[in-house]
Amino acid sequence: MGQHASARDSTAWTVPATETPGIHELVDTNGIRLHAVTAGPPDGDLVVLLHGFPEFWYAWKHQLPRLADAGYRVIAPDLRGYNHSDKPDGVAAYHIDELVADVAGLVSALDREQAHIVGHDWGGLVAWQTAIDRPDVVDQLAVLNAPHPSAYERELRRSVEQLLRSWYVLFFQLPVLPEMGLRWNDFTMLDRILTDGPTRPDAFTETDVTRYKRALGQPGALTAAVNYYRALVRRNAKLTLTQGGVGNRPVTASTLLVWGVQDDALSLALTQDLDEWVPDCRVERLPTASHWVQFDAPKQVSDLLLSHLS
Repeated sequence: MGQHASARDSTAWTVPATETPGIHELVDTNGIRLHAVTAGPPDGDLVVLLHGFPEFWYAWKHQLPRLADAGYRVIAPDLRGYNHSDKPDGVAAYHIDELVADVAGLVSALDREQAHIVGHDWGGLVAWQTAIDRPDVVDQLAVLNAPHPSAYERELRRSVEQLLRSWYVLFFQLPVLPEMGLRWNDFTMLDRILTDGPTRPDAFTETDVTRYKRALGQPGALTAAVNYYRALVRRNAKLTLTQGGVGNRPVTASTLLVWGVQDDALSLALTQDLDEWVPDCRVERLPTASHWVQFDAPKQVSDLLLSHLS
């Protein structure tokens, strides 16, 4: 296992080691080094927790200890470009194939052949694609408020509502301006996203928001985070124009899809009629939760994950 916990002073971590529900480590995978937090017994079944935009490993602060206490070996990495992980230059470095290779390499670096893969938002997109492209790596799959790529393409083609909800994806294609907007006035937009987006009061505490700002403010992190969207649009536009779509290969892993119904960016229709692509899929819709489902309903999400993975 590529552990390098001593490579950096623990005081440099965005969340102090004394307040972390696990151990800070640096893991080599796919030619880069990812910062991650690990917890749980070393011989437990491996669970990989993949965060979304604009987050970092801390997105799993409620679920990580619950899974570890249940006997799972849990690793929550900062995805490439985020927080303390490596930040390769250029849009192409954030192509979905590279992100999938990061996950597969992470599992291998932990001396495992398979893992339970769990993802939210962008981490959910990576989780879906890993299950599609590398089914040998995925034991069971769980996705939170992230659409299957073919379902998303379907809704963009037939739904003006989803197209309008996805305005920010087009905005992120612009050079420089998205980074300037996100960084403006000490990350006011990020503050608003985390305070106004959830349905549960104080889902994100002031300390949480400060830590999110610190993570996104790491040198190069903001452009890397936006490059995920730039790389995705370039890839999917090419596939749609040259091959007719993103592809309909099925997900063979047993899948749990958890969905906060009050999601402002993603339509509930994305959770419907998935059998064509995900034949073994259990969908749990949480009526009062938002896109930030694991913060709005932390216990319920943890219970659903434990039920699915057991």
